[in-house]
Amino acid sequence: MRARLLLAVCLIGLASPACASDDVAAAQSVIRSQAEAFGHDDAAAAYSYAAPAIRGMFPQADIFMSMVRNQYAPVYRHRSFEFGESRVSDGQIAQQVHIIDADGVAWEALYTLELEPDGSLKIIGCVLLKAGQAV
Repeated sequence: MRARLLLAVCLIGLASPACASDDVAAAQSVIRSQAEAFGHDDAAAAYSYAAPAIRGMFPQADIFMSMVRNQYAPVYRHRSFEFGESRVSDGQIAQQVHIIDADGVAWEALYTLELEPDGSLKIIGCVLLKAGQAV
């Protein structure tokens, strides 16, 4: 009986990193897909990755896209976009992204995503700082 319990605990412990890894991969896919939508000026697709709270602040895809163009230019147009560290906690994922903008300036973006009731991941926020700038 103890052996079964120990085995179950070990399997649960091993399953957690795999789940976290799957969550991170899914989050990166969402972020990458939204970045590609920005690159194609596909407002509807980019907007589809925004969480309900973001959609509440920007009730139409074109309004959302205008905000991104004006306040998140390095995310909207960039030369490179590489994933850094990530963290998973309580149904949310924080994902760091290293960005080089269209002018060659380095930026750090911290995306936060949450698991929605339908099982999808949506972006609930993005903090953008020039690389090396303190938070």
